[in-house]
Amino acid sequence: MELANVRALRGPNVWSQATVIEATLDLRPVTMQFPLELAKFRGRLTQLFPALATDDDAEVLADTQQERSALLGVAEAVVRAAVGLQNAAGSLVSLGRVVESKESGLFRIAFEYREEDVGRRALKDALALTQRALAAEGMLAGIAVAEIPASSQMVDELRSLDQQIRLGPSTNSIVQAAVARGIPYRRLNTRSLVQLGYGSKQHRILAAETDRTSAVAEAIVQDKELTKNLLEAVGVPVPKGRQVTDAEDAWAAALEIGLPVVIKPKDGNQGRGVAVNLSTHEQVLSAFAAAREEGREILVEKFAPGGDYRLLIIGYKLVAAARREPPQVVGDGRHSIRELVREVNLDPRRGEDHATPLSKIPIDDIACAVLADQGLIPESVPAAGQLVLLRRNANLSTGGSAADVTELVHPEVAARVIDAVRMVGLDIAGVDVVATDISRPLEQQGGVIVEINAAPGLRMHLQPSAGQPRAVGEAIVATMFPPGDNGRVPIVAVTGTNGKTTTTRLMAHIFRHLGKCVGMTCTDGVYIDDRRIDTGDCSGPRSARTVLSNPTVEAAVLETARGGMLREGLGFDRCDVAIVTNIGEGDHLGMAGIETAEQLGRVKRIIVENVSPEGHAVLNAEDPITLAMADYCPGKVILFAKSGDHPALRAHLAKGGKAVYTHQNWLMAAEGTWSARVASLENVPLTFSGLIGFQVENTLATLAAAWGLGIPFESIRAALETFSSDIRKAPARFNVLEAAGATLIIDYGHNSSAIVALIEAINQLPHGRRRIVYTAAGDRRDEDIVRQAELIASGFDEIVIYEDQCTRGRADGEVIRLMRQGLSLGGRLSSILETRGEMIAIEMCLERMEPGDLILIQADQVDEAIQFVQSYISKLPLAVATQANPHRSRKSFEE
Repeated sequence: MELANVRALRGPNVWSQATVIEATLDLRPVTMQFPLELAKFRGRLTQLFPALATDDDAEVLADTQQERSALLGVAEAVVRAAVGLQNAAGSLVSLGRVVESKESGLFRIAFEYREEDVGRRALKDALALTQRALAAEGMLAGIAVAEIPASSQMVDELRSLDQQIRLGPSTNSIVQAAVARGIPYRRLNTRSLVQLGYGSKQHRILAAETDRTSAVAEAIVQDKELTKNLLEAVGVPVPKGRQVTDAEDAWAAALEIGLPVVIKPKDGNQGRGVAVNLSTHEQVLSAFAAAREEGREILVEKFAPGGDYRLLIIGYKLVAAARREPPQVVGDGRHSIRELVREVNLDPRRGEDHATPLSKIPIDDIACAVLADQGLIPESVPAAGQLVLLRRNANLSTGGSAADVTELVHPEVAARVIDAVRMVGLDIAGVDVVATDISRPLEQQGGVIVEINAAPGLRMHLQPSAGQPRAVGEAIVATMFPPGDNGRVPIVAVTGTNGKTTTTRLMAHIFRHLGKCVGMTCTDGVYIDDRRIDTGDCSGPRSARTVLSNPTVEAAVLETARGGMLREGLGFDRCDVAIVTNIGEGDHLGMAGIETAEQLGRVKRIIVENVSPEGHAVLNAEDPITLAMADYCPGKVILFAKSGDHPALRAHLAKGGKAVYTHQNWLMAAEGTWSARVASLENVPLTFSGLIGFQVENTLATLAAAWGLGIPFESIRAALETFSSDIRKAPARFNVLEAAGATLIIDYGHNSSAIVALIEAINQLPHGRRRIVYTAAGDRRDEDIVRQAELIASGFDEIVIYEDQCTRGRADGEVIRLMRQGLSLGGRLSSILETRGEMIAIEMCLERMEPGDLILIQADQVDEAIQFVQSYISKLPLAVATQANPHRSRKSFEE
């Protein structure tokens, strides 16, 4: 009994829009009879993890094509336990799924997570609990039950892990406020650095700091003496004091200023090393030693009597205020101070770090010193009702509490605090004020501003111990994103079997024509405008995130391949336009559990399911699987087809929908009964004046996407008329070259649908003998490789076949054997040449090139193949190698 292929799907995926952990669960070693033994197992598992009996929030669904079995019940139990463990630890989730595979005893399972490490650990623990329950009932052998911890220990460890890695309350409040406004976010590290928004619309936060927070202002407030001098210069009341050199100098300063005093590090934060209301020599010396632990430069200031208030200023506005109380307990005449503190720390709002609303009260040297001043020790038993202080400062980070007093703040107090924040230049600041009455001006009561803090903690305002929570996260988001700004750039996602990369490149070209900086991902690399910043197949979520994190990107066009969606989900939360070009024959079937075209369509449908409600799905009306995706689009649908008479397209228009098609060699756009010409195919070089059918389809899909984005037809037309399928703009996407009287086509097509489309295309071009360089990918099914070869044998006169060094799991020679099997089924092929290696095969074919030939080179290593072909034909004697002119008229091509 084990797990395999455990992966985190970090974006919208085939299971859900939520993040999920997916795995293969092998239950073949388990022996169980249905239903009696399944009931015993479930009872045992509930004994081991009692929360399962009451966890009604888990939504675990099973999908099976076979009669319900006992093992299916075990798989469901593993998922339910993984969900339940996370919920018990405070990481609330609900979704769970189980799918039974064709092989008995194997299951695909998936469940929701909030923190990936917590989800992975929960799965491991759920499996261990399941194994223990099965072993206890004699249904699974070889399990060391004694080594499996109790579920309570698992929950405690998961809770601790969750609190360590999840976003703290301050950061999370900002993130959730952004999410409520539809602003996407991405956590950039394991701490509190978060990107809000995409591309050029993004901002970044680090806890309660933003990318607008001034480093100079932060440096100022870290120097408390400098801050005090600046505030005095604008008439803000501050306490008297000075910097001291040692403990005795601190006492001397205290006597100069007048007792009682406050001692604190000059550059401290979060209340560390701060001691207040010090009146004796011993207190001052002890406080100096504690402050020296936090910093080398120490300040002594006059203690101001009154309450400790924190005022939160965001964008030079008072957003929240709280009165803070130092950590304290109240005696009951029976328990010691240590026991009372332990009881207070059981409050679930108190934690070991900043992930919880309140912090645990420590009993440390500082606490013992404060107790000693009260004539107490931790083992003392205070009288009933006796108030016992554990700290003299009221910082939440050292166990203090806070009550909201925002409505009580006098306007003059708010004005002085805002003056102070403006003077130091912070966009977000927590200002510490000491006053006897916050509802009166400071000057009337001797109140003072004692400190200004950058990156202030927000916990006290989000979940105050008393009073009204304040929308501080929303206020911070509003300083970065004005009303109506959702932090998004236009995103076009492109998927399908064939035409993805060409469509992606053409859409990017339209954006560039509008003057936008475009981020593009495709099987050729990652591009920012025309600069390639990464190479290889970059059609997955990681590359999408790279583009969307680039602050120069004003629009994104993302080729979104099946593999990335299955491995990790989408690299974005939603798109403005989703283009599905087609679902073709024999592409990637038999891989990752995808056995049919319908199942493949289910995967590629993910981008349609995650279209913005205001966005569009662009779907191929001529492909039934693609057309059926329309029902799953949250936005609107634009259909495309080569013919305006297609029944699905006509039905869509009859309902008032939008569609694009061709009519009399014109690209047409229609909505309901309205229609308009957009561009003549004679002037669209990508389509070779409308001769190349699959390029017409790619152009239609791109036209529909641009229309859905609201781009004017005039701009679309101008862009279409300036994009051709040349080697620079669309490498290995039907690049047509002319050399020594022969026509060379370089293309990346590598499946049966692509071969059919290519043969239809070359039928439109003048030529004599047809030659092809081709190999099949080793990870395709046997029948797919045979089918590809059969199609080639029916459409070409000569083939040079080769086998790559990487056969993708197949034995040497196996791909060639399958191809020869298929080549024997065609009726046109007369010559088969065989070699090893792509460049050797290309050279062999080119050496046989004659005037009038048409040579199709399937480029696997795109850049290398193109460079090789260009180099070869440049050396031909008296040969002129040129890019074919796609602007020639249809008539000239036919002639």
